[in-house]
Amino acid sequence: MNNTAPLTDPFDRRLSYLRLSVTDLCNYRCNYCLPHGYQGKAKPDEMSLAEIETLANTFAQCGTRKIRVTGGEPTLRRDLADIIAACKAAPHIENVALTTNAFRLGRIFPAYRAAGLDKLNVSIDSFNPDTFYQITGKRECENILRDLEAILESGFGSIKINTLLLRRYAEQTLPDALAYIKTRPVTLRFIELMQTGDNLGFFNSQHLSAARIERSLQREGWQLLPRQPHAGPAREYYHRDFAGSIGFIAPYSEDFCKSCNRLRVTAQGKMHLCLFGGIAYDLRDYLKAADADGLRQYLHQTVAQKPEHHYLHDKKVGLITNLSMTGG
Repeated sequence: MNNTAPLTDPFDRRLSYLRLSVTDLCNYRCNYCLPHGYQGKAKPDEMSLAEIETLANTFAQCGTRKIRVTGGEPTLRRDLADIIAACKAAPHIENVALTTNAFRLGRIFPAYRAAGLDKLNVSIDSFNPDTFYQITGKRECENILRDLEAILESGFGSIKINTLLLRRYAEQTLPDALAYIKTRPVTLRFIELMQTGDNLGFFNSQHLSAARIERSLQREGWQLLPRQPHAGPAREYYHRDFAGSIGFIAPYSEDFCKSCNRLRVTAQGKMHLCLFGGIAYDLRDYLKAADADGLRQYLHQTVAQKPEHHYLHDKKVGLITNLSMTGG
């Protein structure tokens, strides 16, 4: 086995993208994830900065080129700027991205940018403040939009907005989203609601396929953009009359898993080969011992078990109770 070769699964998919959760803790009460809020405090066994450095460097040596830092809500970690810097310093890492709910983002973003952050994804499930509150339990919509304007004006241009597609609000959300990207160079991505271990009732009432909206935009002149290297699964469209673009992450669509290039590691150092897989592979002993050679060997052995696709269509959601566990 060549432990210096890029990680490649049995279906010849190059695994160049790591989604790294740094905490399960979240301060929102989103009705599709944690409607009663996060229960308890942050787990005491979150990976340390030193462990994350070992993880990032080893994955980089195995062909990872993009690291996305997620949660829970990652900005609740006080050492997040140091985590971003550690990921950015790993050899051959081309992009470090952050997914956040943007709570108090204007105040804390400069430190993340100085640490080397390349890309920012912000969750905004509605542009209407009252609807935003209904979904998230927070009256932060106007604050987030104000902070995003300031970040755009500062010259930081790699911003994506994640909007969950919910049946109840779709008729309002789509025109609001299109109005927002009309004059702003951001990518807005609609994400289909996914079933997890504890949201079956909500899923059945609120799931809406992205296909219908996607077809309507195509009829209005939106054109599919080529997929970029190390990109996630979104299909993104542009229109000559819009400054921004629009995308769709549709896990229930045909061939969604065909180009999967991702591995996920939880805040406790457990690797998921698939978001909805049934096994979590524990990397913690290697990380605690800073054993990069052992970890490289283990990664190559383990990715040989990556499945070809998820089993969401069969209502099999694996170990995921809610999306705060691995950041989606």
